Amino acid sequence: MKHNFGAGPCILPKDVFAEASQAVVDFNGTGLSILEISHRSQEFEAVIQEAESLVRELLEVPDGYSILFLQGGASQQFAMVPFNLLPLGGRATYLDTGTWASKALKEAKKFGEVDVVATSSDRNYSYIPKSFTVPADAAYLHYTSNNTIFGTEIFDLPETDVPLVSDMSSDIFSRVVRVADHGLIYAGAQKNMGPAGATLVVVKDELLGKTGRTIPSIFDYQQHAKADSLYNTPPVFSIYVSMLNLRWLKAKGGVAVIEQENIIKARKLYEEIDRNSLFRGTAEVEDRSRMNVTFVMTRPELEAAFLALSEERGMVGLKGHRSVGGFRASIYNALGISSINALVDLMREFEEANR
Repeated sequence: MKHNFGAGPCILPKDVFAEASQAVVDFNGTGLSILEISHRSQEFEAVIQEAESLVRELLEVPDGYSILFLQGGASQQFAMVPFNLLPLGGRATYLDTGTWASKALKEAKKFGEVDVVATSSDRNYSYIPKSFTVPADAAYLHYTSNNTIFGTEIFDLPETDVPLVSDMSSDIFSRVVRVADHGLIYAGAQKNMGPAGATLVVVKDELLGKTGRTIPSIFDYQQHAKADSLYNTPPVFSIYVSMLNLRWLKAKGGVAVIEQENIIKARKLYEEIDRNSLFRGTAEVEDRSRMNVTFVMTRPELEAAFLALSEERGMVGLKGHRSVGGFRASIYNALGISSINALVDLMREFEEANR
């Protein structure tokens, strides 16, 4: 058995894999593969409409917001957000809490003035800044809700009257979030929504069309909204599998239910990290991510041996990012508690063997 702790392309439920694999051969009895059906067909229109409906239901999206399925990943949104929301001569504000937040603000600087209201770079992004002021005239405040590399997560929203923009790529659908508190939310699919290829954007319609910029149509949220995410050929397969995964989440009871499961999984792993004499967490306790658990060994010379043993036991993706080192266990929605138990048992076994 494999235990997939990888931080990149997501682990998906087995039922989703089974249905998706059948659709690759024959989609809904059409005699065509989901990989070859027309994105203009009635069959795919039904898919994308259901996917949008599930997003609205699971995230409780209010009226007045558009749901978009785009390509290019969250990295493309680093540019599309200021392109669509930062007026000529205006300024945006960013909270710098990790690698992806830093990349987002660097892209925004190409479109106008950007203020970094706070950063945790002074301690290698191991915490979330708590006290900062957001200029009242800012077009928006951008924050990254979960930092996959450094293992921190923002649980309390920044207090400000300016529109909030959030990159929720790695924790969307993992916990309850108030969409109404945001002007725009975006997320690459490949953590908790579906396979890589699709990018979800939830945007408040009244914020659009006010920058004074000439925006190429392919980068214009309004154009994609008018075309119901069919302005150009969309990532059909990724949207389809995302729809299946959102169906699975709804059947489980929705986001509030999966949030409780995620709390239990994260708590169990962090408790072992704190108890075990060989391991130490890298993120501040109050800011620890439920999705990406980062930790190192108190005896660094044992790291290679522990990683090798974990791979022997079928544990995939535990090696930490090079900027942090050590280990990273990504415990997204579809990862069962049995995988957490297996990792905890291994950590205890390794401690006993190295006393």
